[in-house]
Amino acid sequence: MTSLKVENDHSGDRAVGEGYQRGLGARQIQMIAIGGAIGTGLFLGAGKAISKAGPSLVLAYAIAGLVIFFIMRALGELLMYRPVSGSFSEYAREFVGPFAGFVTGWTYWLFWVVTGITEVTAAATYMTYWWDIPQWISALVFTVVLYGANLISVKLFGELEFWFSMVKVTAIVGMILICAGILTIGFSDAGDTASVSHLWADGGFFPQGIGGTVATLQIVMFAFLAVELVGVTAGESKDPEKTLPKAINTVPWRIAVFYVGALVMILSVVPWTHFKPGVSPFVAAFEQMGLGVGAAIVNFVVLTAALSSCNSGMYSTGRMLRDLALNGQGPRLFTRLTKTGTPLVGTTFSACLMLVGVWINYQWPGEAFDKVVSFATISGMWAWIMILVSQIRYRAKADRGELPQSSFKAPGAPFTSWFALLFIFGVIVMMGVDPEARVSLYCAPLWALILGVSYLVLKARDPENAAFKR
Repeated sequence: MTSLKVENDHSGDRAVGEGYQRGLGARQIQMIAIGGAIGTGLFLGAGKAISKAGPSLVLAYAIAGLVIFFIMRALGELLMYRPVSGSFSEYAREFVGPFAGFVTGWTYWLFWVVTGITEVTAAATYMTYWWDIPQWISALVFTVVLYGANLISVKLFGELEFWFSMVKVTAIVGMILICAGILTIGFSDAGDTASVSHLWADGGFFPQGIGGTVATLQIVMFAFLAVELVGVTAGESKDPEKTLPKAINTVPWRIAVFYVGALVMILSVVPWTHFKPGVSPFVAAFEQMGLGVGAAIVNFVVLTAALSSCNSGMYSTGRMLRDLALNGQGPRLFTRLTKTGTPLVGTTFSACLMLVGVWINYQWPGEAFDKVVSFATISGMWAWIMILVSQIRYRAKADRGELPQSSFKAPGAPFTSWFALLFIFGVIVMMGVDPEARVSLYCAPLWALILGVSYLVLKARDPENAAFKR
């Protein structure tokens, strides 16, 4: 079976060859791109990272952010060459091989299932701020509600994500302005002690040494996971040639404002020693300022952020399973769409697996987040690796005249792509050194074995679908 090529359909509502509705407009794509990277990793994971690295965490986010920009520009080049819904696995099939596409599709699906568990876990943790209820109950309710939300049309999904992201963006900008006011005017309980000198006065900029900063990179990279989500929306964007490049080019200022800027302001108002793992630094900062109501508001915002990311996860898993099925690398029943263009079977299957998060929260309510974050990181980074390798191979073929040039070429490529690859492999090595993150590397070979055996079975039963043909 041939891989389906999606042509740009400006005259109709559906993506040719896939059956999806082109219901995502420019403002929705922009906010999905902005909000996709603002979630648990920043709002909850940053607390642990601050305790490990201190103010130097700002530098870690800046360097990792540059790498993320290289990855996104590589993805943008591929998207303008051929905008398809199952972008990562499609490009891996074409430029690396059918097995690479098979592995990428299923691994990215697994990433979002695991991420969904992570986000539901975070949301359940935030609920304990107001009510002393078991985490697993909150996790169950959130999973069921978000599953129901994903039965709507893609246009309504985009509208919900637009407002979810607007809440997150508004909250972070508001927090930055409040911190700026405390630093300049001096109001609140933290007004007398707030100073940018906190960035170097409490043990220096590297209070835990450079090793402590390096050790946080897997947490930092997890925070950036989901920036590539904009690629999954390619098959449902109304005008991908305009909306996708514009969304990708916003990556630098997104990172500068929402990560680097926010952390600089928080750590200037409240010393890094006041933060601890498992507690959102945003909530902790407002509590230290004596703004109790502000802390409650921020807790609501980070709850929204976690639910938004989980909602995006359910959206992605259904599309990725359908792409695999369309290419004969997954069960045919995943190809079915509702009248509104929703991959109901794939979304339902993924949501059922996300219920594992309920069990994790029941068994280990205090450790659930850490248990799944490292595995989500390694599986998500596989998609980045395939994006970079595919872009390097595509650029080589385009330069030789074998394929048309992309209208959105990545600057500095392929050198920037090679640099990003080396950085990612370095993070993976550091994960192997960290005892807490090492569990993901133990799981990765098992997952690779499962995929390898599954592909051999597929190849034996249906050799045609084990080969890529355009």
